[in-house]
Amino acid sequence: MTEKTRSPEYRLAAGALRGLRQDLFDNAFAYRPLPPMRVDGPLTRRLPERIREHACWTPHAAVLGLAAVIALGGLSTTSGSAVQLVFALISGGVVAMTLIRPVGAFWCSLAATPVISALTPYWDMWPWTPAGFAAHLAVLSLVALRTRPRTAAWMWALTALYATFFELFFSRGYGSNSIALLFCAALLLLATTVVYVRREARQEVAAQQSVTAVERDRRTLLEERTTIARELHDVVAHHMSVVAIQAEAAPYRVENPPPELEKAFATIRENAVAALTELRRILGVVRAEDYEAPDAPQPVLADLGRLLDNVREAGLEVEKTVTGAVRPLPQGVELSAYRIIQEALSNALRHAPGSSAKVEVSYVLGGLGLRIVNTAAKGLVKPSPGAGHGITGMRERVSMLNGEMTAEAAGDGGYEVTAFIPVPVALTAEEPA
Repeated sequence: MTEKTRSPEYRLAAGALRGLRQDLFDNAFAYRPLPPMRVDGPLTRRLPERIREHACWTPHAAVLGLAAVIALGGLSTTSGSAVQLVFALISGGVVAMTLIRPVGAFWCSLAATPVISALTPYWDMWPWTPAGFAAHLAVLSLVALRTRPRTAAWMWALTALYATFFELFFSRGYGSNSIALLFCAALLLLATTVVYVRREARQEVAAQQSVTAVERDRRTLLEERTTIARELHDVVAHHMSVVAIQAEAAPYRVENPPPELEKAFATIRENAVAALTELRRILGVVRAEDYEAPDAPQPVLADLGRLLDNVREAGLEVEKTVTGAVRPLPQGVELSAYRIIQEALSNALRHAPGSSAKVEVSYVLGGLGLRIVNTAAKGLVKPSPGAGHGITGMRERVSMLNGEMTAEAAGDGGYEVTAFIPVPVALTAEEPA
């Protein structure tokens, strides 16, 4: 008979027994030390540094303290004989054992109970002595916290089976405290199961939030790259169109050009047209359905005056400084520099109301330097979580041009953005087409 032809009841029972073997029999006495507690919680973070270093051992101290209380309770109820003193210490020992071998502690607690009860004749309740009663409840709760709800259910069922077996075959005519223990154990295991499920749910939510944050950052990065691709399309398409037109017109500027030259210009034009077609096709993939191409040309650094005027009208005092010899730069560099300044000033308006800003544009031999710094906010800062597009977009633009950028808080409470975009000298000497 195969597994598929067996009845559902058989498969259910087989699965339950397999779970019992995995939880309580396989490697039952394996070494599983309780890990230190995390100290980054809302309460432990407020502790002094010297105390917080040792706060991670708080659960271990609590378990050892509980074990000591149970052992002392067992000592107070014994008649003083050496054997009974040893059994009282065993009751506390099985509780301490849950720190290193939790499942083994359960079996030790279950095995020690009849021996301790048999050698404690003055106690008129069967089968648990007061120390054994408390120790077994503690072991059940601590093991349930360290394993999972299924293990807690199996431990309760085995305890009930054990109590029934010894009361039927080894009862000494004393009163039974099995019902009281099973009732208390059920309540404690229910509480520990709720704690376990709540802890697992919190960890799962934290993991999901981490995954969501990573996905959100990735989506933001892709959105910014798409925006940059759209903006640069006009720049690249313009240059490719000029190349195609000049290649087509070049043979007519020379009288009787050789066939090789005509063929070379024809090849250049064909490649330029093919590249322009491919560029438009790729842009169609990343373009949103509601995207509309801008009617006006893309902005450049010469348009900074209008941008600063708009920012001043919005309430941000801004000052511009230009150093070095102003010269034409590649259009992609001009566009990216303009957008970086625009985004930095927008962030100052949004996050630092009442502040003032400075914009520094430096034309140096190896490229273009930018520095945008704003002072601390002087007004009420309204919550503006945003999507993190601003800094991400600026970094992407600078990275695309092989530049470097920093964005960090300034010493006076403001914010500073610096960027350097390298521009080869051969490119700076050419006028943009």
